[in-house]
Amino acid sequence: MSLVINHNMMAMNASRNLNNSYGKLSVATRRLSSGLRVGTAADDAAGLAIRELMRADIASVNQGVRNANDAISMIQTGDGALQVVDEKLIRLKELATQASTGTYTSDQRLIIDSEYQAMCSEITRIASATNFNGIYLLNGNLSSPTHDGTGLNPTGKIKIHFGSGNSSAEDYYFISIGNATASGLGIGMSAGAGKAGRSISTQDLAQKALAALSNAIVSKDKIRANLGATQNRLSNTIQNLQIQAENLQAAESQISDVDVATEMTEFVRQQILTQSAVAMLSQANSLPKMATQLLQG
Repeated sequence: MSLVINHNMMAMNASRNLNNSYGKLSVATRRLSSGLRVGTAADDAAGLAIRELMRADIASVNQGVRNANDAISMIQTGDGALQVVDEKLIRLKELATQASTGTYTSDQRLIIDSEYQAMCSEITRIASATNFNGIYLLNGNLSSPTHDGTGLNPTGKIKIHFGSGNSSAEDYYFISIGNATASGLGIGMSAGAGKAGRSISTQDLAQKALAALSNAIVSKDKIRANLGATQNRLSNTIQNLQIQAENLQAAESQISDVDVATEMTEFVRQQILTQSAVAMLSQANSLPKMATQLLQG
């Protein structure tokens, strides 16, 4: 290489190497300070796209866990009310047994029947008042076998959505809750004319009410059993979702997070190269002075 004045090629070369090393040092610094290997699309365009899809799925699955927990809370609310209904039904069976014997007069049976009707009304009140977040659980609104979510207020059985997609096989299922009002259980005046559990005002009606009350208890128990089974299913669903979210998070971490040990090695390497380039650039900038020495003769 000739000794020239107009173009300092050594300085240009050192400057290019300095810019290259300094740029890589800047990337290593950004990665170490942020903890992310993929901070921009330039780092890994395909990895960034996969990561963002994974982050969306992780957020959706975590929300699904919250949805399932809300459903469990709803079920526990309904089951708690049914526990009170259970106590009322036991009392009704006791009253019907009492009115079935022949040692009471008609007036006394009417008194017993008044408590019977009051208990039936209380069962209806409990079933009609039990709600979770404004959703009434035991009044028969959720007993329909079909679901329609096209309106502002969905109708029929309630849909519990917990997945990140919209597949009926993977992402949601329905909860149907039977009618636990007195009429739904077939007891009390609201049960309608001719129903065996309508009244215990006579010995014959009281005896017929015993079978109706047994059926009502069974119907109530079926509702509670269905709720209990669904609660257990939701608990298993939550465990699966949590494992799924954990695995997705691990996969996202492999793509997105920086390996600190590897990146720190790269940082030190580029730091040394940058320092060397700065030193050599300084030396290269002083080389044209050798030409002036020749000119001075």
